[in-house]
Parts: sequence; C-alpha cells; structure tokens
Amino acid sequence: MAEITQQTIARLVEARFEEEVAFLRELVRVPTDTPPGDNAPHAERTTALLEGMGYEVERYPVPIARVHAAGLVSITNLIVRRRFGPGLTIALNAHGDVVPPGEGWSKPPYEGVVEGGRMYGRGVAVSKSDFATYTFALRALEALGRPLAGTIELHFTYDEEFGGLLGPGHLLASGATRPDFALCAGFSYAVVTAHNGCLQLEVTINGTSAHAAMPETGHDALEAAVRVLGALYAERAGYASMRSGVAGIGSPTLTVGRIEGGTNTNVVPGRVALRLDRRMIPEEDPATVEGRLVSVVRQAVEGLPGITVEVRRLLLARALGPLPGQQRLSDAIRKRAAAVFAEPIPATASPLYTDARLYAEAGVPVVLYGAGPRSILEANAKRADENLLLDDLRRATIVVAWALADLLAA
Repeated sequence: MAEITQQTIARLVEARFEEEVAFLRELVRVPTDTPPGDNAPHAERTTALLEGMGYEVERYPVPIARVHAAGLVSITNLIVRRRFGPGLTIALNAHGDVVPPGEGWSKPPYEGVVEGGRMYGRGVAVSKSDFATYTFALRALEALGRPLAGTIELHFTYDEEFGGLLGPGHLLASGATRPDFALCAGFSYAVVTAHNGCLQLEVTINGTSAHAAMPETGHDALEAAVRVLGALYAERAGYASMRSGVAGIGSPTLTVGRIEGGTNTNVVPGRVALRLDRRMIPEEDPATVEGRLVSVVRQAVEGLPGITVEVRRLLLARALGPLPGQQRLSDAIRKRAAAVFAEPIPATASPLYTDARLYAEAGVPVVLYGAGPRSILEANAKRADENLLLDDLRRATIVVAWALADLLAA
C-alpha cells in the first residue's frame, strides 16, 4: 500500500480547521483557574462538544474527599477510545486546568480572541490547545480511509497544576487505562523526552508571640525564619556545580516562593511559614534531596530557645526519563514534524516538570509534543496575553495525525 503523504493528511486537517479553532475557543471560554480548581464544568462542556462529533465520552470523577484534601473543588477526567482494530493503544493526554490569569492582559483572558493569526486566552497554549490538536488529529485519521490497527485514547485531565495525581495518576491507578504509548501536551518545535523532577515543601517555624514593647517575653519566629532562609540560600549556591548529563536540563534549582506569618506590626511573630520549590535533575534521588533539605532547615534553628520547626511535603514529582519504546514514538513524531515544519525537530529535555511522568512511572513510554511555539516565554504561558499561533496548531495537528498513522499502519 502506498505511503500516506503529507498532502493527504494536510487536506484532511484543513477541511476541519475552522471547526478546530472554534472548538479551542469554546474550551478557552470555560475558566479552569486552579486554584480554586473547580474543573468539572469544563469537563462537561468538553464532553458535550465531543459528543456532538459522535464520540462516546467516559467520565471519571475523582472522589470529592480526595479532591478537597488536595485543596481543589471538583475534577472529572475524560477518556475517549477509538478502536480501529487489534494493535497498539496510544494515549493522547492534555490537561485543562490552568493558573489564574492575573493582571496585565490586553485581551480578555476567557474569550479566545483571534487577532493577527493568533488566539489569545488563558490555557490557549498550555494546554487546551492540545485538546484540539489531539481531537482533530484523531478525526483526520478517521477520515483517512485506510485500514489502521490499534486504538487511540484521548485522555483529558484536570490536575497538572497540582501535580497530576488526580489527573493521569487517577486514571492509571484506577485501571481505567493501560496504554502502550502516551503522547502528552507539548510544543511544536521539539519532542521532549525527559524533564526535571520537583519537590515542594512547606516549612513552618513556630515561636511565641509577644507584645512588641516586651519582645524578650516571646520567641521570634521571623528571626528564626531568616536563619532558615540564609541556610537554604547557602545550600542553593552549591547547585551550580551539579550539572545533569541530560541535554537541556542544566542544574538543580531552589526557590522560596511564598512567605507568610505574623499577627500585626506591634506583635512579635509567633509563626512563619515558607513554601519552597526544589527542582531535581534526573540523576538525583528524591529521598536524598528531601532528607538533605529537612536537615538544612532543622540545623539552621538548632539551639534557638522556644523555636520548633515542622516540614510538610506538598508535592513530589519525579523526573521523566527514557523507557524502552520511547525512541520509537519520538522518532515517528520527529520524522513527520521535520517534514511539516521544514526544519530539524530535536529530541530534548525540559527543566520543567509535567504530569507526563506519571505515564512513565506506570511503565508507559511517553514523550511530549503538541501545538505551541519554541518556548514557554514566547507563548506567554502562565503570564498575561497567553497566545497560540494558529498556524502552529494546524501544523502540529498534521504532524500528530501523520505520525499516528505511521504507528497504527495495518
């Protein structure tokens, strides 16, 4: 049978591209700010749109007690299964939850405004775009008129911003899915095959409040917190000498991203809480990293009278590394992307962490590829005026459909 050509796939994608853009706009118009994380309404709107295309949508609501324990309001994950015949099962996963829009937008963040060939809106690049990429790549495969062998599953989930355990983690742990490969949301000019891990901790320093006129009657938690901060920053200074052997990763990082505490200007602070983010290179052992940070914090306040410290883990996201079979998926996408974008498409690593790692932890080879620019900064992801070049959406849809056709060739 003759090889499927780029022109054939492009024609099928182009035929529905206006519909694809309208689909993405509808997804952007339903807010999914996380926090607070009330994301079930978006899943219902996505379900209605997919059912309107003739798909049967499986809903997987996460038990509300687990959702509330994670500090969220509601999560319903979705699976669409399209069986072409016996063969591989390939999952396509994108997340619908987003960070709140914040200030500084020149366009409304929840209208999906199209201007100058770009769509603007929160989540339009990360990663509601790939709800559209993957759905319309699947539609192109269905219209291909060629025998295919295998199953495509669309996994649309809602917990990436809080780590993914209630998103892909929930689907995999519950046995709702067990794919042979997974493709997760990414950008169009590189295939991501590895990424950093992330450890987030909350450090609470407890002292004793006192009147500012009599500070000697209390134990200043903020003074102790300053020591903890100094110790953490001294620890961070040594990270530059630790370089990953994985291209694109670099060195570990540590950021204290949130500080809160104290009662009033005229009160000695009795409690201060710090939240820190520690990015781990693939070569690091998470247990060792966590133990080291806890030791640094405790040693910083050792000997201070009236001061105690509590350390609570907020998040542990392991690094993504290669699994047998990953190169097959990566090579298929890179080959077709190079043809569509008329330039080499590298396999690279990212200093970010994603919920794609959860597929790898379940033994599923996974890579990241989808619609988006060369960098998160270019997309304004998580910043004002997040945007997506619609030509990147069109071309990424062609790439994904074409690569899947290769992998599912009967």
